[in-house]
Amino acid sequence: MVPNDRKYTREHDWVKIEDGIAILGITDHAQEALGDIVYVELPELDSDIAIGDNYTTVESVKAASPVDSPVAGRVVEVNEALDEQPELLNEDAYGQFIAKIEFAEINEDALLTAEEYEQLLAEEE
Repeated sequence: MVPNDRKYTREHDWVKIEDGIAILGITDHAQEALGDIVYVELPELDSDIAIGDNYTTVESVKAASPVDSPVAGRVVEVNEALDEQPELLNEDAYGQFIAKIEFAEINEDALLTAEEYEQLLAEEE
């Protein structure tokens, strides 16, 4: 089940907007495709991110997957728990964020609703 309280990218990432902050993470589909996640490269606090920038890399036993940002802004928080336990993304992809960005710009055109994302998943099967 895809939560409908956030938007999704075609690259299987999610963004949830709360009070001018974009909370970013990967979808359940992404963590399944990656397999056992062994490392998450967190962005630096206070770093500036542009739309399309690679803000993190998620590494699994299968591959390293760069993740691009659907928003532009400044990193205000990172999920430090992922340093010690990157597998948290496997356990609860929608409950674990990677970074929070105080955003100045968001690419709404590139984002999908939960319904549109579920349709994308169905087409990819």
